[in-house]
Formats: sequence, structure tokens, C-alpha cells
Amino acid sequence: MSRPLLAIDIGSSKVSVVIAEQKESGVHVVGSGVAKSQGVRKGTITNIELTSRSIRQALSDAKRVAGTVAPKAVISISGAYTRSINSSGIVNIPQQEIGVKEINRVMQTALYNANIPNEYEVLHVLPYNFKVDEQEFIEDPFGMNASRLEVDTHIITTQKSNLSNLKKAVKSAGIEIESVVLAGYASAISVLGEDEKELGVCVIDMGGSTCEMVVHSGNSIRFNTFLAVGSNHITNDLSMALHTPLNVAEKIKLEYGSLKAPSNELIEIPVIGDEEENHEVSLEIVYNVIQARVQETLMILAKELEKSNLKEQIGAGIVLTGGMTKLEGIRELAMAIFDNMPVRIARPLQLEGDFKPLHDPAFSTAVGLLEYAAGGYTQYEIDSNRKMLHKKSAAAPDSEGDIRDISLTSKDEPEPGNLKNDEIKQTLARVAQEDEKESIGQKIKKLWHWMTQIF
Repeated sequence: MSRPLLAIDIGSSKVSVVIAEQKESGVHVVGSGVAKSQGVRKGTITNIELTSRSIRQALSDAKRVAGTVAPKAVISISGAYTRSINSSGIVNIPQQEIGVKEINRVMQTALYNANIPNEYEVLHVLPYNFKVDEQEFIEDPFGMNASRLEVDTHIITTQKSNLSNLKKAVKSAGIEIESVVLAGYASAISVLGEDEKELGVCVIDMGGSTCEMVVHSGNSIRFNTFLAVGSNHITNDLSMALHTPLNVAEKIKLEYGSLKAPSNELIEIPVIGDEEENHEVSLEIVYNVIQARVQETLMILAKELEKSNLKEQIGAGIVLTGGMTKLEGIRELAMAIFDNMPVRIARPLQLEGDFKPLHDPAFSTAVGLLEYAAGGYTQYEIDSNRKMLHKKSAAAPDSEGDIRDISLTSKDEPEPGNLKNDEIKQTLARVAQEDEKESIGQKIKKLWHWMTQIF
């Protein structure tokens, strides 16, 4: 039995829509569509109506090929207005055995402990270190016997206004949203192998107007950042330096763009303001302009990696993806700037079906969204809906076929991670006021049970 999947990547230069089916054999692509992005600037929505129009156009092209579409979509969000924090949580294990419920409880506690500003909304809560009793660096605590469970998490949040505008644009195009995924996280899913994740790796998606960086260490994201620079800036630089229209500058970039020393060949190009008049420019000037912009971009990203304090934990090196990586010679330049760390240019992982147009670095995020929808997220995660995602067979699929934990919360026991201060007080008051016939010892025992559940 197959399940329909819909992925929408809303970038600054293009909107990509991919329709697929999840089968036992894997993800099978049945249709895709691309439209020029409008109403998006440097990763943020600037015009909801124009963005919605771009989404509708790309979706229409994809539906024409696929003949069908999923009821809900997994959509990307830029790292433009994200803020990340690390937080930890501790819970006691009354039953002495760790199940999915206990893992969810400790992650919700870490989320509750995090100091998240009111104007921010949670996108992902990703655990990178579990501690069982006194034993650290537990990869998967499921099924272990313990009296206490701790977790360290990386929490990615975004401004509520930014998320709200994105959702409005998608819903205006007639699409319901299943979940929202950080673009850099989706790209990492589509280009990384398990060995790279285990060794530690930095993924940089270099797009039209933005660069998204995520660092995987301990088999989970530990750091993410965003740079509002992309290949469109090269086009702007060429237009200004060569005094030629933007559309001509774009053609020059695509045809002659290289980071390897060129010949002294001359090319004729039109002049801004008088396109009937041509003038000659050397390819050396084109090379110098591109070299300066890409070098500056990579140097800023290298400094961001230094700030993460995780550089020493990156054994697999740097993985570059995105449309900007098509520039000849970018790998060699990146190796020089990143202190001779290993660098590779990555394409999305192979999928079945109508995939050939998508086997391009520019579609890494879109393919990653599909993989995420099909269960390609981390071992445990709290998603943008604040729901627990996991890969344990103990979980049952919900009505939409998504593997989620559906039996975690008891009606009688509020989930500690979701409790606010007033709810905690109400809970304690209710415990104190229950059945007057109970002995003092029973009341104390019951109160202690609630305290250990909460703290």
C-alpha cells in the first residue's frame, strides 16, 4: 500500500514542488514542478499573494505530470529568522524501564526548560546526547533499565510572524500543511550518508540568495546558521562591474562562471541604458568578480563554523550542495578556505521514479523534504507541531499514516514538558485535595509521585 507525499521548497530564486508515493521499496517520485519565486527576498516572505501564486504554478505543473496530489504538504522554511538554543531535561523512571513515553517526557522537559522568547515558535527539538543514570553518550536509551534519564537537545525556533506569513502563503495556494522543516536540515537529510553523520559533518546549502549551514555531530544537528548571500549576488556584482543588464550578467555567469583562472579571451556584451551598443570585456574581469564574491562568502561561513566550537568534531569534513556549487573550481577554493578539510560537492540521494530533473544540487532541500515526510528524520524528534516523531515499531500509524507516538499522554497525568507554572500548581492542588479518606502516608506517596513526574 502506498502513501502520497507532497514536498514544497520555497526558496528565494525558485519554488520547487515534488509529488511522490511512499512504498515498501522506498520513495517513488511521480511528478515535479518548478516556478520562479516571487514575493520572497533573502529567505523571507515579502508578498504573500505573489508567493502563493508561485506555489500554485509549481504545484499545477507537478499535478499535471503526477495526476494526483497528497492532502498535506511538508514545507521548508529558511533559516533567516531562526534562533537556536541548547537545553537539557531530567526525569525519573518509576517503572525502571525506558520506553518511548519516557523519551518523549524527557525531551518535553528539555523543551519546557528552554528559555524561548514569546515571539518565537519551535521548529525542531533534536536530542544529541542521552544519559542513563550516570552513563553518558547513550545512542538510544530505548529498552534500557534505569532510574533516571537525561537528555541534551538542540532546539531550533523561528519568529512567529515569519512562520505565520509562510503558512498563509501556502494555505492561500489551497494546500494544507503537515509540518514545517528547516531548509538546511532537509538538505542534510538528502545528501548525507550514515557514516558522515556518525563522524561529524558540516553541510552548506548554497542557494540563490541564501546559504544554510548545519553541523551534524553525535548523529544529530548540533548547530545551524544562515547567511543572506547566494549566487544571485554574483549576478548583481557582474552587472555592476561590467555595466550590463542583469539578464545578460546571469547568462555570463552560467556560461563563463568559473573559479579557475581563465584565458584573456574577450566577449561582447550590451551596455546598460543602450542595449544596441556592445562593448568588449575580458573573461579575466568576470573571473575576478566571481572569485571575490565566492571567496568572501566561504570565508564568512568558515568563521561561523569556528564560532560553533564544533570544528574539531567534524571528521567527515564539509559537504557543499545547492545551485551555487555548480561553479567550476568551488571545491578547491573551499578546501583552501576551510583549512584543507575534506570537501565534496553533493547531489540529492537517488530516488525511484521521475527523478532525473531532481538529481541536481539545486533540489537537495526539496528531496530532503520528501525523505523527511517518509520518515527520514532523526531517531527521535519533536516537530513543528510539538509532536513526538520516532522510528520505533512500538508506535502505530495515525489516521494519516504518519509514524507518531499516539499513546504517550494519559488523561490523568499531564505531560510535564507541556505544563506551565499555573498548571503545575493546579495539579499539585488537585492531588492535595483528593479523597479525604486516604491516609497521610498515601497522600505523601501520591504527592511524591507527581513531583518526580514533573521534575
